[in-house]
Amino acid sequence: MTRTTNDRPAVVPVLAFAGIVVAVMQTLLVPVIKDLPQLLDTSPADATWVLTSTLLSGAVATPIMGRLGDLYGKRRMLVLSLAVMVAGALVSAVTSALVPMIVGRTLQGFAMGAIPLGIGLMRDMLPRERLGSAMALMSSSIGVGGGLALPGAALIAQHTDWHALFYGAAGLGALAIALTLLVVPETPMRAQGSFDLPGALGLSTGLVLFLLPITKGSDWGWSSATTLGLFAASAAVLLLWGAYELRAKAPLVDLRTTARPAVLFTNLASIMVGVSFYVVSLVLPQLLQLPTSTGYGLGQSMVVAGLLVAPLGLTMMVTAPVYARLSAKHGPKFTLILGLLIIAVGYGAGLGLMSAAWQSLVISVLLGAGIGLAYSSLPALIVGAVPASETGAANGLNTLMRSIGTSVSSAVIGMVLANTADTVNGVAVPTMHGFRVSFLIATAAVAVGLLLALFLPKPDRAPRLRASSEGEAAVTEESGALAELRTR
Repeated sequence: MTRTTNDRPAVVPVLAFAGIVVAVMQTLLVPVIKDLPQLLDTSPADATWVLTSTLLSGAVATPIMGRLGDLYGKRRMLVLSLAVMVAGALVSAVTSALVPMIVGRTLQGFAMGAIPLGIGLMRDMLPRERLGSAMALMSSSIGVGGGLALPGAALIAQHTDWHALFYGAAGLGALAIALTLLVVPETPMRAQGSFDLPGALGLSTGLVLFLLPITKGSDWGWSSATTLGLFAASAAVLLLWGAYELRAKAPLVDLRTTARPAVLFTNLASIMVGVSFYVVSLVLPQLLQLPTSTGYGLGQSMVVAGLLVAPLGLTMMVTAPVYARLSAKHGPKFTLILGLLIIAVGYGAGLGLMSAAWQSLVISVLLGAGIGLAYSSLPALIVGAVPASETGAANGLNTLMRSIGTSVSSAVIGMVLANTADTVNGVAVPTMHGFRVSFLIATAAVAVGLLLALFLPKPDRAPRLRASSEGEAAVTEESGALAELRTR
């Protein structure tokens, strides 16, 4: 394995910066989400495609770019992911029409492929003693980016034309590309075989058919023929895809490796962590911004609300070195369980901490610590269970599982808040009951995640690589923004 970063100390910060840029892209439109129908001269239902398109393309790109990186070079594919994102940002920056905006946002979703690629580069280059802390930094960077982007994007949207958000995103992406080319070397680690194009098309089709009704089910109706038909079609396509992958000589996803207990239970736990992670990102900003006239709203501006939630990401960064020490001593299974327990405590405390703005800081710090530990543990478990040549694809699939979790969270919490909302002057207003039910759902997801984590086997490979996760986060603020738009 190539160890080339001893004389390149900037490699880890540059890869972490790429993670921050990805997170910024995911939260970019949150400040203007309620105004999108007016800004694009379209209906609220059609405006949601601006968010849905990014989620779908990110889900498709993540496992595919991970596999391409394993085959043809991770740095090369990282630069390509960022370049496609920059092109998409520029397309969106020069239009106020719906269709070109959707095209631009679809291209921006490809940035999500940068996360497993960065994880793979770290595994290829870093010595074992640096891998844990470096990967934990990569994990927390996406949470930090998401947290800092909220107040930053709100300031830009309030004081300039909203298209400046996309110009700024393009500039950040271009800077990430330049730094990557200057600082990050390509590694010689390559997987054998060729790219599985039929497998990529089958997985992409199945994911789109699955995620589309999840993100649009509230608009179409969960029992509608369209929603149920797409779910059924997704199941059929993914079953056929799985049968093909088991017979392929060089599959896009090695399902036999994925079925190993360490990989299977990690991926299942990742879905639950993704579900629990996004609830706070959806609930707290809305609670903070609701007017005090509701009797429970905290009456804060979007900028202040973003600042109060920002410690969620900042705490994830602070936990990176803590994770590295705990994982080195006790292993990533221990840190995953500990993180899930802290998340449960955070949501449990949050049920009684919704009456003052400062209490949001307490919830954000607690959940940030737990999420940081949990997310940091997931790729460590994956990396320790797969060959080095499959790191990109395996982490891409794990990132996809977390993305599915956040998408499911967005759909479920959006439905809960919509069904429990009160109508005031013709506008649906989320209620405190809905917020508390949302926190209980997150707690239930954490409980399932804990149960799954207990089934994880102990690492049995001698060189235990204590890598950490990309934080999801992931995917993201877009999922929650989509749910927020449904409640308005």
